[in-house]
Amino acid sequence: MTSHISYVRSTRHPWPSLLFVLPLLIAYEAGVAVLGGPHPEHLRNGADNWLRVGLMRVGISWVWLPPAVLLALLSLWTWRRRNDRPNEVLTVLSGMILESVSLAIGLWGISRALGPLLEQVGIELSVASAEPAVGRVITYLGAGIYEEALFRLVLFTCLLRVLRLMDVNGFLAVALSASASALLFSAAHHIGPYGQPYSNYLFLFRLIAGLYFAILFQTRGFGIAVGAHACYNLIVSIGASS
Repeated sequence: MTSHISYVRSTRHPWPSLLFVLPLLIAYEAGVAVLGGPHPEHLRNGADNWLRVGLMRVGISWVWLPPAVLLALLSLWTWRRRNDRPNEVLTVLSGMILESVSLAIGLWGISRALGPLLEQVGIELSVASAEPAVGRVITYLGAGIYEEALFRLVLFTCLLRVLRLMDVNGFLAVALSASASALLFSAAHHIGPYGQPYSNYLFLFRLIAGLYFAILFQTRGFGIAVGAHACYNLIVSIGASS
């Protein structure tokens, strides 16, 4: 049986993360293909669209490229760590599901408490109206995958490596990388044709959420960060449609 210490270490290994993210990625891409019809961009989330728009601007329009690159990165990472691959993967994956749900509920609690707190300190919320939740489950699922891949797996990791090469203290390097990636994560949601109207609440909450996911990525691994993000989005979509 997998011990608590073994489980905590195992979730940070790329092999369980690959197995955990793969069915979510297949469900998202299949959902977009089936439900998107001639306009799949309407179902794609912001980070996915940003990647595809960027690729199209350099003449690359292959729809399979972003998921293929993500799977290639996780596969390469897994291969490099093949010698310490954890055992009892099904037990680890079951724990990752439960942990992702619990962490998503925790972030939902933060989101509910943030509004009253900001009002108490005199910050005007100006909350933008929420998007309809019906038909958006696929979009929210994709956000958990591609936003974590872009802002945590790539951006946070690259910033952290650069700061460590500059001999920045370990804790300070993590804090700076998490803050910078969270700030860009929040700001990106209000930029471009797919951006939402700015509101204090949305910007500040996403900044907090970006820090939350960066901490999860660093301490609990990529798979749990994706799972918690996707599960939180689904909780919000169910609440908005009820």
